[in-house]
Amino acid sequence: MKKTHAVGIDLGTTYSCIAYLNEHGEPVTLPNQEGELSTPSVVLIEDGEIVVGTEALRNAIANPAHVVQNSKRYMGSPHRWTIDGSAYTPVDIAALILRKLLDGAQERIGPIEQAVITVPAQFSDVQREATIRAGIQAGLKHVTIINEPVAAALCYVLGTEGLWFTELADDQRILVYDLGGGTFDLSLVQYTRNEVSVLASSGDLQLGGIDWNRALQQHVCMLFAREFQTDPREDPKSLQFLALEVENAKRSLSVRSRAALTCQHAGHRKTYQIEQANFEELTHELVERTIDITQRLLKDNGMGWAHVDVVLATGGASRMPMIRKALKAVSGTTLNTSLSPDQSIAHGAAFYAGMLLTNSEFAKSILRKEVRERLARIRQRSVNARSLGILVRDKRHNRRVPFYLIPANTPLPVAATKTFGTVVPNQKRVHLQIIESGTAPDQPYVKLGSCIIDHLTPNLPEGSKIDVTIQYDDQARVHVSARDLTGGRQATAQIVREENLLVLPVEASEAAPVLSPGSAPKSAAAKTAAAAETSAPKRQPATPAGKASTASGRKRISPRARPAAESPPSSTPKPAATP
Repeated sequence: MKKTHAVGIDLGTTYSCIAYLNEHGEPVTLPNQEGELSTPSVVLIEDGEIVVGTEALRNAIANPAHVVQNSKRYMGSPHRWTIDGSAYTPVDIAALILRKLLDGAQERIGPIEQAVITVPAQFSDVQREATIRAGIQAGLKHVTIINEPVAAALCYVLGTEGLWFTELADDQRILVYDLGGGTFDLSLVQYTRNEVSVLASSGDLQLGGIDWNRALQQHVCMLFAREFQTDPREDPKSLQFLALEVENAKRSLSVRSRAALTCQHAGHRKTYQIEQANFEELTHELVERTIDITQRLLKDNGMGWAHVDVVLATGGASRMPMIRKALKAVSGTTLNTSLSPDQSIAHGAAFYAGMLLTNSEFAKSILRKEVRERLARIRQRSVNARSLGILVRDKRHNRRVPFYLIPANTPLPVAATKTFGTVVPNQKRVHLQIIESGTAPDQPYVKLGSCIIDHLTPNLPEGSKIDVTIQYDDQARVHVSARDLTGGRQATAQIVREENLLVLPVEASEAAPVLSPGSAPKSAAAKTAAAAETSAPKRQPATPAGKASTASGRKRISPRARPAAESPPSSTPKPAATP
């Protein structure tokens, strides 16, 4: 039997990490080919050569137009980096980073065909699908997705510092505060014996350590421009040099009260002493954003800090003293910082990979019996971070409006069915537009794609009933089906996803809608009321991870081999702190 390991991968905005379970069931971080446990999520593309990691980061100063950083923030979007005449998508860049991790890991443990890749809980279906495509493009055959806070909770529960090896109470609520380089994730997790269940999730996909960097960088640029009448932001190389200095200073300020950083531009050079208190003042609003999101999560779920047993801080940016101080002040409890901020997410993903493989012949060949039995007993349950629904016709305003069938924070997997009516006599087909809510109430919904039901029963009158069923699987991936109740015709299909739907706003003045509910929602309150009429969501059996053919990764590429964007914008990679 061919032995291929399953691994856990933390595909991060600024750093990425890969781990596997050894025979004792312990997660082990696998170094890259340079011996580093964490790999900078940075890609250098020059003359057809690909360099990923620390060497790419070093070249960011001398050659910023050929270096891509912070690409995770663009996952699922139409963004392109045009380098040497070729366009690269966020999926392309993510695949190159994953290939770098896999190459180093395979030198130590052999072939890898399956992986659990972590994503922010707030990632939409579009972003999750993009992550899976990146894994397949990197050469994996099976990719499973798990939310980053869930991975952290699994690492805590199953790791040597966690609940598994202690005599703590069986029932505990864990608040996972995960502040990474580019995203902020928050999950309230219930731990009972042998089960880790997510009660609710929240977060901000545009809030992470690089935003602290930006604030400090902008401050230094302002001081420099005031003194020398020239602005480092006008030159990519000067700005990139400063970005690296800012990152080093931020790290120093996690262990010291003062740090020095140097800015050089247009023949001028100045070293600034940054006090911890000054850094906290510059970034106070960012800290408050994380606290506000945390407080709102608890409030929306009818809880207070008294209902939280453990506050678990993870993610590289959670090292900052201001974060730990603010969390301790608001929670009134001592934080649990037992997890490695850099490796715990990958370790949790490795545990989940082991849980998925416990009954396989391969797992039996590499994991001890007691380890397999322990992992087989553990279950993890998650929730959807966004509401899921379709666009329906608002007759009063002659426009399409969201109609959500599954509210946010519903346990997964789940399906919901709602009956709608056709909108014209003798309608031949139904075109469903599937949507997810935004990451916050004031954010626009995301159009995921379409499902078309053809060949309806002939001569249907207007208002003929159509049952629409929408499902989230256990990885928060979306499936949809519909049934013509008159003719009994049914269509079941994966969503046909139009490219780059994530950032394309859906205007209220689009073409005529395709379905009409019995009472079209006319306002936010009405939409909520209408959604309440939907048949209760039903828990569904978990679906297996998707399969796809292998795509090999390469160190050298030909510009012709790269997928070109349709009329790609002529955008070059920006410095680290300015995506």
